[in-house]
Amino acid sequence: MKTLICIVCPRGCHLNIDEENDYKVTGHHCEKGETYGRNELLHPVRVVTSTVKVNSDIHPRCPVKTDQSIPKDDVFHAMKLLDSVLLTPPIRRGDIVVENIADSGAHFVATRDLDT
Repeated sequence: MKTLICIVCPRGCHLNIDEENDYKVTGHHCEKGETYGRNELLHPVRVVTSTVKVNSDIHPRCPVKTDQSIPKDDVFHAMKLLDSVLLTPPIRRGDIVVENIADSGAHFVATRDLDT
């Protein structure tokens, strides 16, 4: 039996997931909690946020995030990809910084406009 706190809504339900009983979830107060509990044990995913270097004296870093969740096992690989990135302004929010992370279809995108 695994215990998790649901992070889907502010309620923070304490979930119990019975791995030996087809990942049956108890302790949830909505369907989202049940789905979250199952998925977190079977196929955990994360949205990854970080920063990358910018060729600028004013703004040396630009915040980025994945545009969709990626498998949790790929997070460290994804972060390593950002080490070699150097952006040159202008940068627009939503610009793709790294394409198709670990063949997941997810991209790192800029989350801030930088003109200089």
